[in-house]
Amino acid sequence: MNREDFSMIKNDLIYFDNGATTFKPKRVVNKIVDYYSEFTANAHRGDYDISHKVDTEYESTREVVKKFINAESKDEIVFTSGTTESLNMIVFKFMTNYLSKGDEVLITKTEHASNVLPWFELEKKMGIVVKFIPLNKDKKVELEAIKSMVNKKTKVVSLAYVTNVIGDIRPIPLISKYLHDNNILLVVDGAQSVPHMKTDVIRDNIDFLAFSAHKMLGPTGVGVLYGKKKYLDLMEPFKYGGGMNSTFESNKEVEYKDVPLRFEAGTQNIAGVLGLKEAILYLEDIGMDNIMMHEQNLRKYFLEKAKDISNITIYNENSEAGIITFNINKIFSEDASKYLNHYHICIRAGNHCSKMVKEEIEVKNTCRISFYLYNTKEEIDKLIEVLKNSKNIYDIIL
Repeated sequence: MNREDFSMIKNDLIYFDNGATTFKPKRVVNKIVDYYSEFTANAHRGDYDISHKVDTEYESTREVVKKFINAESKDEIVFTSGTTESLNMIVFKFMTNYLSKGDEVLITKTEHASNVLPWFELEKKMGIVVKFIPLNKDKKVELEAIKSMVNKKTKVVSLAYVTNVIGDIRPIPLISKYLHDNNILLVVDGAQSVPHMKTDVIRDNIDFLAFSAHKMLGPTGVGVLYGKKKYLDLMEPFKYGGGMNSTFESNKEVEYKDVPLRFEAGTQNIAGVLGLKEAILYLEDIGMDNIMMHEQNLRKYFLEKAKDISNITIYNENSEAGIITFNINKIFSEDASKYLNHYHICIRAGNHCSKMVKEEIEVKNTCRISFYLYNTKEEIDKLIEVLKNSKNIYDIIL
C-alpha cells in the first residue's frame, strides 16, 4: 500500500518494527525540508510575512489534529515531545492536584513504561495506590475485571488502547462508560492505537489521550496531549518560559496565556509539528479503516503461514492489532533478531519497554513484529521462509 511514497523501502529491506517507529513518506520529509529551506521563522514571535506563515501552518496543525481525533476544540490539543512527555504532564501537573493520599489508580502489567513509571513515582511522592487490573487467559482486559477492582477510592484508570507487546485492543468505549458512571477518570495511551485505527475522543469519552508523531509516519520529537478543556484549565504548566506567559513584572506578578499555549513554553519543534500535519493528512487520504483492515489481514496471513513452523511460540495469537510477539524456541530473542537481520529483516527483540509483561507470559524477552500500511504478504513470505530455516541460526550469527 503506497510503497512508492517511502524512500526507506529498498528491495532488500523488510521492516517489521513499526511499533517502535515508522518510515516517513516523501510528503512529510518534503514539508520539513520546505520549512527549513523556504520559511524558517519562530512561531508566535514575529510580525513579518514568513513568521505569519509559520503561525498559520503551526496553528492549522492543531485544527487538523482536532479533526483527526474528533476533539471538541483545537484548544484541547497540546503539542509535546511525544507520548512520554504527554503522560508525564498528565500525571505530574494534573493528577498531583486531583488525587489525594490513599486514592487508587488502576493500570495493567502489560502497559508501556511511560504509563507505569510516572504512576509509580506519584505513589512514592503522594501516597496514592497503584493497583493492577487482572488479565484474562489471553492477557486482555475485560470490563468485569475492572469492575472487580473498583471501589470508593478508585479515581483514575490509565490504559493503552492497544498494548505494544500483547497487541490487544481494549474495549475502551465500554470501559469509559462504566468509569464515568462512577466518576472515575480515563487516561488513554494512544501510541499504538492512534496510528492504526480511527480515534474518536468524544465517542469514547476519553478524558486524556497521549500519542506520538513518529509512530504514525511523522517525525520524531513531537507528540500530542489531548485533554478535555475543563481538565486542561486546571492543569499546571510543565515548563515555564517564553511564549506561555502574557506578562510578568518585577513585583512577581505573572499572567499566563490560556490553554493550550500555556503548556508550550519556549520554541517548539515547529518542523515536527508541520510534519505531523502532513502525516495525518496522508493517513486520512488512505483512510484509517483501510489501514486497520490491511494490518489485520497481514496478521491473519502470518498466523496461518506460521502454523507450518514447529519451532516458534506465539504469545498473543488471539489479539487483534498488527502486533505479533513470539520466540524461536530455545533461542534468545536478540540472537533471533540478529539472525533475521542477516536477511535484512528488521524486528524488535527484548522486553519492549514493558518489563512487567514477563509476569503475565512467564517469558522475559521476546521477538516482536509489528505491521503497517506499507508491509506486504510477500514480505511475510520471506520472514516465514527464514524462520523455517532457523535451525542453522548460530552458523549465521557467530
